[in-house]
Amino acid sequence: MDTKWEKILPEEIEKRSMEIISEELDERGIFLRKEHAPVIMRAIHATADFDYAENLYFSEDVVTYAISLIKKGVCIVTDTKMAWSGINKRALERFGGAALNFIGDSDVAELAKEHSTTRSAAAVDKAAKLGRPLIFAIGNAPTALLRICELYREGRLKPALVIGMPVGFVNVAQAKELILQTDLPCIVARGRKGGSNVCAAVCNALIYMAEKELL
Repeated sequence: MDTKWEKILPEEIEKRSMEIISEELDERGIFLRKEHAPVIMRAIHATADFDYAENLYFSEDVVTYAISLIKKGVCIVTDTKMAWSGINKRALERFGGAALNFIGDSDVAELAKEHSTTRSAAAVDKAAKLGRPLIFAIGNAPTALLRICELYREGRLKPALVIGMPVGFVNVAQAKELILQTDLPCIVARGRKGGSNVCAAVCNALIYMAEKELL
């Protein structure tokens, strides 16, 4: 392991991190599509896991589409407080959007108990009633992805975009594949890997790309 210490200012750490990621991708012979690169690199930055260069699935033209949604003031609904906390809400709000999370709401808890389901699934039902374009950013709960699919097939919900990043072993990979079987615009981490931190990183990558276009 290289023990050489880099002297670098705090405000330059992220830039240097991205340089290292780019260098290591080159060393591995991995070449990213230009429109996907900022998203993949932020996922790697959040995890130090280069598998995201291979397992992130992007539906056709989804990055361009996602940026257009953000610029129109779309709301992002997360399944966890951690994902919500990680999203740059100030940057999102400049476009008129907002990050929302319903997992701690009392009516969501009651709905989950009534239907013997998870709060994450019940929170999807609450979000469906908002009646506006939504990005669903799911970093933990496969049951949230399953509920999104169920409501979509029933015609009760049409997400503008699904970011599917649950992590774990039980029904995780299967729930992601269910999203891929729909025609919904999506960015999905196939397999077991993911997490709320990755979910927030993907959201932030899209927000920063939207900001860059404005500049």
